Amino acid sequence: MTNPIIKRIELSDGRTITLETGKLAKQADGAVELRMGNTMLLATVCAAKDAAPGVDFMPLQVEYKEKFSAFGRFPGGFMKREGRPSDYEILTSRLIDRALRPLFPDDYHAEVFVTVMLFSADGEDMPDALAGLAASAALAVSDIPFNGPLSEVRVARVDGQLFVNPTFSQLEKADMDIMVGATIDNIMMVEGEMSEVSEAELLEAIKFAHEEIKKQCQAQLELMELCGTVKKREYSHEENDEELRKQVWSICYPKAYVVASSQNSDKHARMDAFETILEEFMESVPEEERETKAPLVAKYYHDVEKEAMRRCILDEGKRLDGRSTTDIRPIWSEVDYVQGPHGSAVFTRGETQSLTTVTLGTKLDEKIVDDVLNHSTERFLLHYNFPPFSTGEARPQRGTGRREIGHGNLAHRALKRMIPEGYPYVIRVVSDILESNGSSSMATVCAGTLALMDAGVQMKKPVSGIAMGLISENKGQNYAVLSDILGDEDHLGDMDFKVCGTKDGITATQMDIKVDGLSYEILEKALAQAKAGREHIMGKMMETLSEPRADLKPHAPRIEVIEIPKDFIGAVIGPGGKIIQGIQEETGAIITIEEVDNKGRVEVSASNKDSIDAAMRKIKGIVAVPEVGEVYEATVRSVMPYGAFCEFLPGKDGLLHISEIDWKRLEKVEDAGIKEGDKIAVKLIDIDPKTGKFKLSRKVLLPRPPRPEQPRTEE
Repeated sequence: MTNPIIKRIELSDGRTITLETGKLAKQADGAVELRMGNTMLLATVCAAKDAAPGVDFMPLQVEYKEKFSAFGRFPGGFMKREGRPSDYEILTSRLIDRALRPLFPDDYHAEVFVTVMLFSADGEDMPDALAGLAASAALAVSDIPFNGPLSEVRVARVDGQLFVNPTFSQLEKADMDIMVGATIDNIMMVEGEMSEVSEAELLEAIKFAHEEIKKQCQAQLELMELCGTVKKREYSHEENDEELRKQVWSICYPKAYVVASSQNSDKHARMDAFETILEEFMESVPEEERETKAPLVAKYYHDVEKEAMRRCILDEGKRLDGRSTTDIRPIWSEVDYVQGPHGSAVFTRGETQSLTTVTLGTKLDEKIVDDVLNHSTERFLLHYNFPPFSTGEARPQRGTGRREIGHGNLAHRALKRMIPEGYPYVIRVVSDILESNGSSSMATVCAGTLALMDAGVQMKKPVSGIAMGLISENKGQNYAVLSDILGDEDHLGDMDFKVCGTKDGITATQMDIKVDGLSYEILEKALAQAKAGREHIMGKMMETLSEPRADLKPHAPRIEVIEIPKDFIGAVIGPGGKIIQGIQEETGAIITIEEVDNKGRVEVSASNKDSIDAAMRKIKGIVAVPEVGEVYEATVRSVMPYGAFCEFLPGKDGLLHISEIDWKRLEKVEDAGIKEGDKIAVKLIDIDPKTGKFKLSRKVLLPRPPRPEQPRTEE
């Protein structure tokens, strides 16, 4: 018999979240079953008993997995089995990871595996908004050291009202969609997209989320009490040599401070200077002790380097490359850099560079999304690539990593709301990072905007992006907000806060906090400073290209869209696709048709306008309703003794009776010079009300000969 422990959380809208432990997966270090309505997640956590030798970081791995059976579906493909994680699962895993990771003790280095699985879903409640809470609750009921609990919630704004953990249907109407992760005291993570909201509106949504999170964290604290897991396991993953630490600090810190304050803007030269200090110290260590002491020296020196950089900023306002806290690195950009794609741009800011291309396609190029709860298509794609050479690394490039998927998703969210509604083209943006020293995802946003405008995509407004950093001490009592951070400032700092937007508001944001005590005052200052930085970057972009090009590139496909009555979809396609295939073969155009809002949406694309026009004429002919009295150009399809059958509209034949060919009497049709394949002008003179057959006339379009005069008779 099981004796589960249950804790319930009431949401502000009346829905209830249930956390239950002690029933499932009892061999894991911690396991929690989370239910809300018909949605059920199982979160488990397992940690190694000790750290692996030589590990001086937090080896955390988070996996979020959705079972197709959760929604009563079969997986696709031949195997009919879940395979590699989808982008959605990877992005959800990253959301959980980024919130959890900073809350593990700095000296805890045992491997930790967090797994969150979706076992049931109703298609309305969004499980990704509950996954962070489930993961934290599993850690809470375990004995794994963790400075939580925390929770994550999604906040959406619909018609000016904020909702916590909205449903799928509510989210479709939202102009703001953010995920917030926080402890009971501090914000840890924010990510989301929005329709040009102000900084104040974003802050309001974050505060709203935090109030709900506090209740969920309190419930987890009570769950820990019930489970008896307030006290965590003891561990000792670090061996320290205090004498060696003092030596490293006393000898290396003054030299590191000189390098940190040297205002060298060359990343590799600065790295070499820091590395030289470490090498010089290692030479002073007795040769027989170097191998054993090297890991400790490297660890202590990392702390020295970090403190030197931070003190330069906090005490002197000097950054590693000599900028002030608000300065943006030099920017240059160029459009139409490569001519093969349909649009391209290079954007370089300091030592970060993106070469971005745009390709325009048709409906056939749409991405098909087949996730458990999302079966749809995407017409705007953005892919981000980060090859090793961009940072000077000598290693092979493998498949797309989680980081690349995450960075690409942020840039995608920043730009997608600026693509016009109903835009006929499928768009693929590809950003290849050629150099990187901080904020390559924001370079992708800027280069993506320029490349889209270069391609002639009529964006609503251009978008720019900036990455902000933070150096703080004494729980935020002394701090500096940094604009356009370097890679080292990201690595050694306390915050990475990316903000994208137009001149009128924010379109996407992503924030990761690495310290306790980040006040809303600091957040407000960071957002205001980010706005000024975005405006500066936007000004530089507009110097290169101020508005979208008026037309597409000559080699870009041309697309025209026509809406037809739903009843005519079958007529355009024809039996077995015969009609539509025939039009494509005859005109060279590509035609796609789908039902949208109870109408037929037909896209016609080709590399030249003549092909499109020819295809459009045929489609319009098919959907045209024949009208008595109208004149048509018809094609003679067959000749009979009693007349000719003529196709006067695509798929519509009528009889041109021999008596309607000419005013004079004809013995046979051929006497009028009419043969199969001829094109002649005809008039529709009648539609049989019973059979629907069409009666055509040619003679009514010919001048009528005068009647011969009758001879007069004398009376």
